[in-house]
Amino acid sequence: MAKRKRLAPPKTDYLDTPAPSAILPEPPRRAPPIADVAGHASTTAALEEMSDTLRRAREEGRMALELPLDQIVTDYLVRDRINVDEGEMEVLIASIRQRGQQTPIEVAPLPGGRYGLISGWRRLRAITRLAETGEAQPQILAFLRQPEQASDAYLAMVEENEIRVGLSYYERARIAARAVEQGVYPDERSALRSLYHAASRAKRSKIGSFLTLVKHLDGVLHFPESIGERAGLILARELDQAPAIARRIAAHIQADPPQTPLDELDRINAAL
Repeated sequence: MAKRKRLAPPKTDYLDTPAPSAILPEPPRRAPPIADVAGHASTTAALEEMSDTLRRAREEGRMALELPLDQIVTDYLVRDRINVDEGEMEVLIASIRQRGQQTPIEVAPLPGGRYGLISGWRRLRAITRLAETGEAQPQILAFLRQPEQASDAYLAMVEENEIRVGLSYYERARIAARAVEQGVYPDERSALRSLYHAASRAKRSKIGSFLTLVKHLDGVLHFPESIGERAGLILARELDQAPAIARRIAAHIQADPPQTPLDELDRINAAL
């Protein structure tokens, strides 16, 4: 007779144990909502502070801007530099070609998103030439200035040129005369004292003497910036005593236009 197979008793806790596939991972613990708010506020405050710092640096002229060349207005001020030595310009172009622009120009904001050139005319010309030949991007680094008055802009231009490449006596006198003509200063004395406040009284007096040359001969002379201190003071004295000399000088120059500064000095001496 076959032996009966004995069955195991049922497991009463079988359904109480979850299957391995049904075990879910523990959800990540989230920070309290107040921590999210605080973190967002901190990030926003940091961004606002950085934005404000950059804005103030830009407005106060402590951060160089990259401006398109076609947005720079070169005749914002009457330029004090009459002629630029081509040899010096080639040296500057070679330097910028090799090392890039090392010193930003200075500009003042104008309506319509444009900028008036205060100082850096030679750098602007050099970079413009490089951009025209495709050797540089049509952009220039610039510091933004906020001159409260036109006199501040003229003063900044003169001081920058005095530091970098000294102006001739004629050029110094010419910018003072033009500033008076444009109503920036009430008279020549005020212009000289403001624009050349750092110069000695004797030097301002000499610049004032060259104002006589500017009055009588500006637009007549071909190389006025080449007139030396002594020759200019003598000529100014002669013009003060006999203004008609200016017409004789103009006639000699028009009859035989000079090709060099020395030629022009010969025409002046002939008229005297």
